Amino acid sequence: MSIGLFFGSFNPIHIGHLIIANVMTSHVDRVWFVVSPQNPFKKSRSLLHEFDRYEMVEKAIQDNHLFQVSDVEFSMPRPSYTIDTLVYLSEKHPQHQFKLIVGMDNLKQFPKWKNAQVILDQYGLMVYPRPDAASSELIGHPKVTVVKAPLLDISASYIRESIRLKRSIRYLVPEAVASFIEKQGFYI
Repeated sequence: MSIGLFFGSFNPIHIGHLIIANVMTSHVDRVWFVVSPQNPFKKSRSLLHEFDRYEMVEKAIQDNHLFQVSDVEFSMPRPSYTIDTLVYLSEKHPQHQFKLIVGMDNLKQFPKWKNAQVILDQYGLMVYPRPDAASSELIGHPKVTVVKAPLLDISASYIRESIRLKRSIRYLVPEAVASFIEKQGFYI
């Protein structure tokens, strides 16, 4: 089975993530949301505990059998590097072919990732468009598939700011996620 791996902090997961994942199911059999405990390129004081973010993803995808949430990186050394997770998952699930889902905005810096060439050669990238993303020399590479998807400019930072400012996040996150955020008092 082909699995698209969608890594992220999902702080919080939002409709943009779900739309992109849904589009990717036209190119892979399933999409796994890999909740990253700590992104080596991002430092954030507003990063919720990984178990809370995992639970939000779980709530967001509960009605889609093509989606799954993974906590594989929770027990791995930190910061977590994509290559280490890919190798681990490939060894644990040899029956699956994994592909990495990334935004166009990450493609420019992708060559700086740990073992970027190995990721490219052994797994390949499925790239979705992002607003104002710079072009990359990797466009046209045989292991890079640019997937036509809606151009979305929804960010978790905008959602967190909206919550702090007591603005509605309706339609930005699934209803179950909004209820969970409100109940837990997150991002206030």
